[in-house]
Formats: sequence, C-alpha cells, structure tokens
Amino acid sequence: MTSSVNYDQFSALDIRVATIKAVENIEGADRLYKITLDAGELGERTVAAGIKAFYQPEELIGRQVVYLANLEARLLKGVESQGMLLAADSGEAAVLLQPAATVPDGSKVR
Repeated sequence: MTSSVNYDQFSALDIRVATIKAVENIEGADRLYKITLDAGELGERTVAAGIKAFYQPEELIGRQVVYLANLEARLLKGVESQGMLLAADSGEAAVLLQPAATVPDGSKVR
C-alpha cells in the first residue's frame, strides 16, 4: 500500500530536468557512477547513481534526465551526491525518466 502525501509535501520537492555532462566510475563501487549534471540556473551538480548495471557511460552523456534537486546531500563511496536521478523500476532494470521533448536545463517538473 502506498502512503499519501499532501500537496504541501509534494510541492516541497524541487524536481528539475538536467543534462548529463560527464559519467565517471567510482573506485570500489560496483553499482555507482559519479554523474555531473548541468542543472541550468542551479549550476553544475554531482550525483552518485546506482545505474551502472543498466547503462554504459557513452549512452548517458548528453541525455536529459529528471532530477530531484533538493534531496539532502549524502556522501556515497567518497562522492558527495547532491540529489537523485529519478528512474522507473521495471523489475529487471532502472529506466531513467526523461522529458518527451528537449527542454531548457533546470526546467521544473510540476
């Protein structure tokens, strides 16, 4: 069962579109990539994303993704992750969410 959130809780989330600029392996991390994002007016952001089993770096660079920008920063394998990429769990893979058309980096998801 899913729990409900009220509108104020939802509106507190800062969900944006960002473009992946760089993807690096993290030493000692089997599942994580260090990903550099262009988040428009928010500037460049870094996230550690557990998508290594599902994507090669070259298929990620230049891709627009949906990004939770105001998630509290967390240190993962020595990388300060400044948010989270949003993905659907197909049961077999993590499928990154992306806009259906190109939009400016930093565009808010509503």
